[in-house]
Amino acid sequence: MNSGILLIAAQRELRRNLFDALDEAGYPHIYSARDVSHAAILLEGRPSLQLVVVVFSGDEQQAKSCIEQTRRLPGGSGAPLIAVLSEEASFNPADLPAGIADWLSAEQIGTELLARWRRSLGSQPSLSAPGPLHGGSEPGDYRYVFEEGDSEWLIVDPQTGRLLEVSPTVARHSRMHTRQWEGLALSEVLRFEGVAIAQVLAEADRSWYPCQRKSALGADIGQASVRRIRHAGKEALALMFRSDRADLRAEAALSLLSRIFASTSGVDAQTAAARLLFDELGLDYLVVWAARQDGGEGPTQLLHLWNGDEQTWPAPQLQGSLQLVLGGKPILYRTDAKRLAPMDPLLQQLELTGFAGLPLYDERHAVLGAMLAGSRKGFGEMSIIEPVLRCAAARFAQMLELSRTREQGRAEGLVDALTGLPNRLLFNDRLDTIIREATRNGECFAVLFVDLDRFKAINDTYGHAAGDQALRVVTQRLCGSIRASDTVARYAGDEFTIVLRHIVKNDDVLRVAEKIVQMMETPLYLDDGTELQITASMGLSFFPDDAGDAQTLLKHADEAMYAAKHQGRNNFQIYEVSPEYAKEHGMALKTRLRHAEGNGELRVVYQPQVDTETEDITGMEALVRWEHPELGMISPAVFIPLAEETGLIISIGEWVMRTACRQAQEWEQRYGLRLRLGVNLSAVQLMEPELLDTVVRALRDTGLDPTLLELEVTESISIKAAPNLVENLHALHKLGCHIAIDDFGTGAASLDYLRRLPADRIKIDQSFVRNIGVDPDDEAIVRATIEMAHRLKRAVIAEGVEIEQHLEFLRAHDCDELQGYLFCRPLQPISFDKLLAERQRLLEPRAAEPA
Repeated sequence: MNSGILLIAAQRELRRNLFDALDEAGYPHIYSARDVSHAAILLEGRPSLQLVVVVFSGDEQQAKSCIEQTRRLPGGSGAPLIAVLSEEASFNPADLPAGIADWLSAEQIGTELLARWRRSLGSQPSLSAPGPLHGGSEPGDYRYVFEEGDSEWLIVDPQTGRLLEVSPTVARHSRMHTRQWEGLALSEVLRFEGVAIAQVLAEADRSWYPCQRKSALGADIGQASVRRIRHAGKEALALMFRSDRADLRAEAALSLLSRIFASTSGVDAQTAAARLLFDELGLDYLVVWAARQDGGEGPTQLLHLWNGDEQTWPAPQLQGSLQLVLGGKPILYRTDAKRLAPMDPLLQQLELTGFAGLPLYDERHAVLGAMLAGSRKGFGEMSIIEPVLRCAAARFAQMLELSRTREQGRAEGLVDALTGLPNRLLFNDRLDTIIREATRNGECFAVLFVDLDRFKAINDTYGHAAGDQALRVVTQRLCGSIRASDTVARYAGDEFTIVLRHIVKNDDVLRVAEKIVQMMETPLYLDDGTELQITASMGLSFFPDDAGDAQTLLKHADEAMYAAKHQGRNNFQIYEVSPEYAKEHGMALKTRLRHAEGNGELRVVYQPQVDTETEDITGMEALVRWEHPELGMISPAVFIPLAEETGLIISIGEWVMRTACRQAQEWEQRYGLRLRLGVNLSAVQLMEPELLDTVVRALRDTGLDPTLLELEVTESISIKAAPNLVENLHALHKLGCHIAIDDFGTGAASLDYLRRLPADRIKIDQSFVRNIGVDPDDEAIVRATIEMAHRLKRAVIAEGVEIEQHLEFLRAHDCDELQGYLFCRPLQPISFDKLLAERQRLLEPRAAEPA
């Protein structure tokens, strides 16, 4: 007897991947089990094993228990055991229990499994040629070549082309008894598309070919694959068939659900979703009812599909099954729905054998309506069809609830009658709610103000009916450009507002804005065939960077929209307080800045710095922001020069230092990560004789370890023109603080800085980093900077890392640390704390494992 290979994996997809990797390599005896008890059944009376592969998804203790049970299986004690770690495994490979020959991750199954097995044996195992089983096979061994599940298999005599045997799955899926298949010619059973059946059998190379398989219902569409096996000691062919029917195959069911949930809301979407469900599941009857609302007479039928002759449909109160479902009781009958006939004559009238009735629930679990589905032939695999029907019912419930909400909104004057979108009143209310949630959760979001360019000309030229039609099309395009969690509203006549939630990187918002601009450029056709070209101008503002209240956010987005108009229309602009504005209103800003600290208008945000190799957080840079009560967030590029001009930078700098040190010490006490805190020092601060005393007081009063503080000095400051600079930095370095040279490469004295200042680290300016992949000269500067710094025993951190290409380049050239939007934007303290707490939560299970 030939020895076999045992696979144990709870996840079907991983079992399939393991099976395919070994099957394609020509191993004929593969036993695929869901768990150890299933494996014991498969191995009963079988020969010894040459390999055991186990997928681990739990903790170390579960893995140890599984190995012990596996070793007690028939033939399992002496076989090498290879561990596969799934994404859910909660322990390190180094902590794997004894008795494992090797391990790999689930992603490596296709590329590494065989190589790890060979390595564990010390020499390459004897590999059979892919294809036929070799002498010594016992009758029935071929059965375990096939993965259990929704696949079907048929055994064919290669000499006669007739069926020798079929699996029970074939009989179940086709609604034909096993005896009805025996002896049939394969040509009567399968019809291949675009290729002769003789060619498929002759090649038997496991390729997949589209085909149709005989069924009591006509034919099922799918794909088939052929391989050579031995059956009762003789050569035979095995055909594996996978149906494309959504009620038989999980992959097809998932595809169906994705299309159902991709449909938008509205009557047309409900009908389209129902038609998809009806056709793909082969239903004969599908109806959706809305429950009686207050003051209504009874349930209302929303849609109805029937595959049959004209019927006299009984009133809803006479349909017992409908009344049960509206009462909150689900009904599921695969093939024996006739049992319901005494209480609901409609089922007998329609001759339905398969029947499902599911309540439609709102978010409070109140019954909104009912979905009834039936089939005269009965349902397919209930393990597949039941989840599909339940998901479809959830989708219909979602559509129904949204429809009722909109109707209520119209009644209360909160929804625009033309577009069905929230109006200005409802949008403002939602925006206030979003701000409260974002403040509580530390979330960032964007507000977009969209104005249609020269829309008045459309109304004047083609009439208001044409303008209304154009607005409805614009609504569809805007809704198609955003996610379900976002909000779009009709703010005024030709003005729309959008909230984009859960922003990680500003670039994500810019991509959405660019997408909207492109979609709006697509020609629009009226019902009479008239072509219109509509473009839009958009303004963007960000919470909390630009403002912390709804009115100011909208005001800034509106101002940015007008900036887009001035740029020629058909574009978008981001709100910013320009240096020109600062010059024009310099005196007013300086006056306001004097009171900013006392009025609580200054904020400190923190941007993480990460290790290049592990991407784990190593430190953070403290950045100051000014939240002007009228102008919103003002960029440091605007107000820092004003602060330096007025001398306010000394008091502001000291406030930032103390605030950041206090916060860093809180995080150190809470998480103990020894995170480095970077604080910028301006030229004015560096020339102050009392700088050392200021830093010492901040460290003493907050309790922060001096070695955790890194003071950043920009390279643009001239050493010769800044008295006390060198002395101050040496004194701070002697105190234990680290020194970093910021914006390295932009000044004229880089080498002089490295030579004269006690720098521990240099920060490559983001202007060079952002040109990686674009400008070879800037790439050369980055490489040379890293090499030079390392030769001088300085660490290197790169700023402005925004895309994977930047990361790959910097990692390839041994940059030590990274900072930028690819990893995280600057965060408010509450958001940064959540980041650290989540890191701790993810690492706690590993830390808790015994040594």
